[in-house]
Amino acid sequence: MKTVYSENHHRQHGRGELTDGYLMPVVEKPERAEMILARVKAEGLGEVVAPHDFGREPLAAVHDAGYLDFLENAWDAWEAEHGGERDALPLIWPVRTLRQARPENIDGKIGYYAMDAGTPITAGTWQAATTSAKVSLTAASLVHAGAPSAFALGRPPGHHAAADLLGGYCFLNNAAIAAQWLRDQGVPRVAILDVDYHHGNGTQAIFDDRADVFFASIHADPRQEFPYFLGHADETGSGAGEGHTANFPLPWGTEWPAYAEALDAACRRIEDYGPDVLVVSLGVDTFERDPISRFRLSSGEFPRIGARLAGLKRPTVFVMEGGYAVEEIGVNALGVLAAFEGG
Repeated sequence: MKTVYSENHHRQHGRGELTDGYLMPVVEKPERAEMILARVKAEGLGEVVAPHDFGREPLAAVHDAGYLDFLENAWDAWEAEHGGERDALPLIWPVRTLRQARPENIDGKIGYYAMDAGTPITAGTWQAATTSAKVSLTAASLVHAGAPSAFALGRPPGHHAAADLLGGYCFLNNAAIAAQWLRDQGVPRVAILDVDYHHGNGTQAIFDDRADVFFASIHADPRQEFPYFLGHADETGSGAGEGHTANFPLPWGTEWPAYAEALDAACRRIEDYGPDVLVVSLGVDTFERDPISRFRLSSGEFPRIGARLAGLKRPTVFVMEGGYAVEEIGVNALGVLAAFEGG
């Protein structure tokens, strides 16, 4: 399995995120990708290759044009207004009683396009995010060209980003961009399986009303956990997409037996759908010692995920999402990937 990787991910390195009333050091940091890359090389997973440039069109096929313009220019506008000593974070949002009208000032714009105050925009955010999208597109292109699988080792992650919304450390939805690109190349049916601890709200929203992309997610119950406002079991898609979304929310403290049951159920739904290509949003923050998660999977259980995915026997694009126990992230991610390769 080839791994697609770029050093440009280092350009996203925020100073802090607002957590529990405190401005805390960010947990989505460059060391995450570095540890996974080291493990890829140590285990001999396969060749590490650089991403290709696909231009802006694949991004615009998923994301709103105004949102892309905002992301590209947000840091310059922030720096002009506030200087460059602090990351750009929102301070107000257009919540239920307020109008959904985009302001002109940068502080209002960030609030309009952000869903949380934990996703800092920095001087390097646009370059890191667009490179992460290129990483996922290159992995998708390898699979489209005939490779049985490929691993997109990019950051920042993407599954919380909707068509015109950032949050959860995500700016561009890498898995959705890869899935849409595959559809645009003529792949008839694509499925996305999100195994991150947190629900892939952005991915669900992007494909909610479509039947050509099936979305399944196994995640912490949104009644208890971020992102809270999407990911319930009764969300099954809308319009033409009715029946093409499957959510499997699980309670805090979930261990392998209950997780395995949900994974089997999600895989059966994917088998019933019969995709030509599978995109996996690979989060390993289901790990028992992850600092911001409350599932209890051990490192020895991640290979079981990979083996189950291998049983689907589909060309598969793995797109890296969450996982914040930095010392173990490489072991856990490679547990999935190596078992998939051996399956």
